[in-house]
Amino acid sequence: MALLAGTAAVGFISSPVFANTAAPAAQPAADPAPAAEAPEETGIADIVVTAEKRETNLQRTPISISVVNAETLKERHVQSLYDLADGGVPSLRIATFEARQSALTVGIRGIVPLDANQPAREQGVGIYIDGVYLGRQHGLNAGLFDIERIEVLKGPQGTLFGRNTEGGALSLVSKAPTGEFGGRFNAGIGNYGAYTLDAHVDFPEYKGFSLKLDGVVQHQDATTKNPMPDQSGWNYYHRRGLRAAVRWQPFEGLTNDFAYDVAEDQNTPLYSQLLNYNPNNCASGGSNTAPIAISPANGNTACVLPGTAFTGTQGAIRPLAPGVVVNGTSRMDTADIGVPQQDSVDRTHGFTNTLKWKIAPEIELRSITAWRGVNVQQWDNAGGLHRVPVFQPTAACTAAAPCQFSRYSLADLRQTQFSQELQAVGSIANFDYVVGGFYFNEHVSDDAATPNSKGFVTTAVGTNGFATAGNYVDIPFCTASTPLFVGKAVNGCSIDRASEVWSKSYAVYGQVTGNFFENSLHVTLGGRYTHDEKRGVLHFSRNINYDTASAATLALQGYTPLNKTWNRFNPMVTVAYDFSPTIHGYAKYATGYRAGGASSRTSDYRAFNPEDVRSYEIGFKTDFWNRKARFNIAAYMMDRDGSQVDLSTIQPTATGNFNNLVTFNAPGTTKIRGVEADLTLAPIEGLTLNASYVYTYTDIPPVPVTYTDVGNGTSTTVNQKFYIVFTPRNAASGSIDYGLPFGDNGAQAKIHLDANYAQATQAFDQFATLADESFIVNGRLSLADVRLGDKQKVTFSVWVRNMFDYQYIFRRDPSNSLPAVQTTSVAGVPNITVIGNNAGILGDYGNFNAPRTFGAEMSFKF
Repeated sequence: MALLAGTAAVGFISSPVFANTAAPAAQPAADPAPAAEAPEETGIADIVVTAEKRETNLQRTPISISVVNAETLKERHVQSLYDLADGGVPSLRIATFEARQSALTVGIRGIVPLDANQPAREQGVGIYIDGVYLGRQHGLNAGLFDIERIEVLKGPQGTLFGRNTEGGALSLVSKAPTGEFGGRFNAGIGNYGAYTLDAHVDFPEYKGFSLKLDGVVQHQDATTKNPMPDQSGWNYYHRRGLRAAVRWQPFEGLTNDFAYDVAEDQNTPLYSQLLNYNPNNCASGGSNTAPIAISPANGNTACVLPGTAFTGTQGAIRPLAPGVVVNGTSRMDTADIGVPQQDSVDRTHGFTNTLKWKIAPEIELRSITAWRGVNVQQWDNAGGLHRVPVFQPTAACTAAAPCQFSRYSLADLRQTQFSQELQAVGSIANFDYVVGGFYFNEHVSDDAATPNSKGFVTTAVGTNGFATAGNYVDIPFCTASTPLFVGKAVNGCSIDRASEVWSKSYAVYGQVTGNFFENSLHVTLGGRYTHDEKRGVLHFSRNINYDTASAATLALQGYTPLNKTWNRFNPMVTVAYDFSPTIHGYAKYATGYRAGGASSRTSDYRAFNPEDVRSYEIGFKTDFWNRKARFNIAAYMMDRDGSQVDLSTIQPTATGNFNNLVTFNAPGTTKIRGVEADLTLAPIEGLTLNASYVYTYTDIPPVPVTYTDVGNGTSTTVNQKFYIVFTPRNAASGSIDYGLPFGDNGAQAKIHLDANYAQATQAFDQFATLADESFIVNGRLSLADVRLGDKQKVTFSVWVRNMFDYQYIFRRDPSNSLPAVQTTSVAGVPNITVIGNNAGILGDYGNFNAPRTFGAEMSFKF
């Protein structure tokens, strides 16, 4: 998905708040808003949204929505969707995938998938560009093109937007061609070698055709250095892209918009550093027949894996290797151990054609046709010595046989999609309606390998038998012949996994709103029927070729190809009432569903079913104080059945045992409850104050998890708690925007400040371990719209993100600080769940947020 933006603008308008006072209402890329909804000349501007497939006033739209307009994007220096991870829209949660910046985890209202980067797994928040649904979350961190606004639709949108919109939808609307010559150029520089260049040019209309071109380049050097020469550091990116849009208006009432975009994003992940050492005080030693007891007497009570029932543990805690740095308080500027690391590359492209034909006053026909694709090569060595495999630094680590570490996560993904949507939108008497049909066809394939890329050679040993000195050496990796993967990231590697998925989705939907009692009462009924088909296969798992393996080998894996169909009907009912021209209330019942799939990280291609959500919501939207104040509030209850959760566990295969990720449906009903409140004040001309607060409560009932002895088949079932990731209980954001006239030619001196807080959250759904709370402040000073000629204006600005260089851990992984479930039968122990293995324990590792960045920009409009 290529999203590229010039220096867009930063600010939030919301159904909650974030509105600019003197600015005109944000206009959709298509037709202008009805005259009845035009903004007043004073006070907080009205905002036009398309959340109901038509242009409506945000305050009169019975949905909780936050709108981030172009000005807000500029003021907050938002260059990509990941920049919204600072919490500027508190109910929108964004985090990077650990292995790659360009794959984002996006959540709204507690619907946040841990790993939506698998080909056969879906996201829980739908992401749309100009009405086109994006099937994958890969490539989402590409630079934004020239964005008019971003609409954050909260709560299930299953009726008008379809499957995989349980938590809501993120709708990006691009600026359309104007048909008049003009544009702007932006250039900027910043710390860490950053620079940006972008251009946006509109050409004059010619025989009904209007053309707009957008181009962007964004660059930042690594913020954590790699000690290994000639290797990339971490948190580096270089983005570039082009977009061309053509609008054809052959006669009044017909508009056809065609757009093509292409982009490339080179990046490296944020560095994963070792945060602590043996934080659960696991004891070292023990034997198979005499494990260490877990009791308060030895301070070992926390030394258990979630969901297990250990009565003892065994194995020696791994000592720290020479040179390893433990740092859980601050972001490291230089990694402790240099490792091979090259840039991951995401290439995206897309064609979109949107036709709108107003054939009569009562009806407009629409067609949205799109082809999109993404091609990814991942090279991730962010963990170095801090994640699996953890080795014992002893005299056995020799030059002839170095102890191997530094898991290099290599992966390829290729996705193509085609979608076609037909709509009829209009009004008849007192009724507004939308009816439509939707078709989606997606093909995804992936492969992955995880070779070790470094080795340790002991040069001195202490009295305890562990190394006191040693050398880190390069070791050959990916040297085998894998002709099926020539030219890809995993070429020459032992294949960890490879899979392929084909998905089709068909839907018909409709929604009608009746307006009664002099247009004060609005009753909306809607429904969508969806038929999904998903077929998938594993080609490789742990270097076994499933395409050529014998039936006996496949049976040993328990492998079953994915071949599933699902049908859903998602109804919606809303009752809204206008208590006055400035006070609006609504009550809403809505449903949504996320399709099922299969985990390609399992040897049996373990399938899982869809999950369904029911939502009950009430809300009020008010303008008061002569439109100098706006307050919106929404409260909701959501019940989700079949929650898709992930469990890292041990599973036997034909070649041994491996730690894999099983996705399954949790029994019972997951409860999600929340309140969203937003306030905008414009007390004096030029000053706008915004405040937003979100409370989110989530609870997944304990899940019975069964662990089976791999030796004798004896099983133990224990209840395990799972959590919804990246969802703080409390989150808030506030901003100040103030502009003063500068001179008498329309120029302005402007200041922007915003502060964003989020409580600590889990980063993995099977661990109670919390990351850190966050508090990020951003700012901008600018001298805007200095006139140079009749239409020429220039703006100078300086900006800073994370002004106080607040450092917090947003992903904390405890998998290296907890015992492993025993992988083989133990003499005298009948069940593996009573024995834990401490031999792999080192400590938590994780990722800090990005450091403070700052810079200066110049923008020239003509």
